[in-house]
Amino acid sequence: MVDLPVVCTLTPDTIATRKAELLPHLVRQAESREDTEHGLRFSFPPEVWSAIAATIDAERRCCCFLRFDITIEPNGGPILVTLSGPPGTREFLDALLES
Repeated sequence: MVDLPVVCTLTPDTIATRKAELLPHLVRQAESREDTEHGLRFSFPPEVWSAIAATIDAERRCCCFLRFDITIEPNGGPILVTLSGPPGTREFLDALLES
């Protein structure tokens, strides 16, 4: 896998809108958050699945360096979403999600 630069390709106005609406809105629904070496892992209740899918679809268009790993636990268990990427990704995510 080629390391892509940790940059967003949106304009400042669009970033402000997305910052308020997409990933930050989704992670407010998380049951837990954990730091990983190059990113973050969130645990969500199963009923958030459609919001997870929609958010990932939108985020991957502007932040093409992000990697999304999804684990859906059996028997109605939680959905684990890990966001990672090249070095600097966790710091990028922390800055995006602060507030």
